[in-house]
Amino acid sequence: MHGIIEAGHPIPDERGILGTKHLIELLATSDHQDLIICLISGGGSALMLDPVAGVSLVELQKLTELLLSCGADIYEINTLRKHLDRVKGGRLAELAAPSPLISLILSDVIGDPLEAIASGPTAPDPTTYSEAFSILKRYRILDLVPESITKHIQLGIQGDIADTPKPDNPVFSRIQNTIIGSNILAVKAAAQQGRAEGFNTQIQTTNLRGEARQAGPVLADALWQIVESGEPVPRPACLIWGGETTVTIHGEGIGGRNQELALSAVEKLAGLPEVTLITLATDGGDGPTEAAGAIVTGDTLKQAHKLGLDPNEYLAQNNSFQFFKRLGDLVVTGPTMTNVNDLAFAFAFQI
Repeated sequence: MHGIIEAGHPIPDERGILGTKHLIELLATSDHQDLIICLISGGGSALMLDPVAGVSLVELQKLTELLLSCGADIYEINTLRKHLDRVKGGRLAELAAPSPLISLILSDVIGDPLEAIASGPTAPDPTTYSEAFSILKRYRILDLVPESITKHIQLGIQGDIADTPKPDNPVFSRIQNTIIGSNILAVKAAAQQGRAEGFNTQIQTTNLRGEARQAGPVLADALWQIVESGEPVPRPACLIWGGETTVTIHGEGIGGRNQELALSAVEKLAGLPEVTLITLATDGGDGPTEAAGAIVTGDTLKQAHKLGLDPNEYLAQNNSFQFFKRLGDLVVTGPTMTNVNDLAFAFAFQI
């Protein structure tokens, strides 16, 4: 097989199944004399899939939509995916046997856990069917999930279906997994550039997570602290966060976690002089939109009111994209071809 097969993300589609079947066929021709080099990045969970018997693509699509809308984090989403697929959760490593395999990995998961990035196709999987079932219960979507999915998970809990390969599985003695790009590296590079531009720069965390609308005011508070006390660094200041927040969908609008985070900071930043908050997804796509993120300043609320926009109404509808589009404050980069989670920058410029 030659060339590139495009597929759907974050909702999987038929193209992903077709590409994965080609991949499995290729692996079937390998032997112990072949070296397999696997390039893995965030997004692989949706792009590479081979559903287990009895579960259809449509049913997996519904599950993915439910998990994305209920506020589940990527680790929880991928725990479900790994137990409903024949290549995830270390199973690609099994399919590659007996060939040695090297995976070069771009991480889009906080902390870089190998088993979570792209659902860990070449890494041992510590999660279980019981954990997958618990996640469905935790988010109260058990009754909404297709019956074929709950049936498969129940068979796994009972031991009628083998679980994903665990760390003691000998198949992993032939596997080398190496992280070549991550959020931590991106944050450090951004900090280096910030200092080169003359900002007093500080990394706040690479573990930003939780509900986006709750994180926004926290980032705004950091800018207030700089303005009022010069802490943790004086103007001109640049604070940097890395990580990935989540959105629990209640409204009918469109947006993404970075845009919602920015929107939730609008009122808190109102009137603050010479400050800017920028939030973005490193792959250039924030949720189902053309934007990577958004920009907020101390004047954003004033400009919004001039246009008759109420940030709270847009937040209630999860409609951050339309809010910032009306203001002309979206960050639109186009696809960057690299996904290492999200970045947020808080600037307090010299007055």
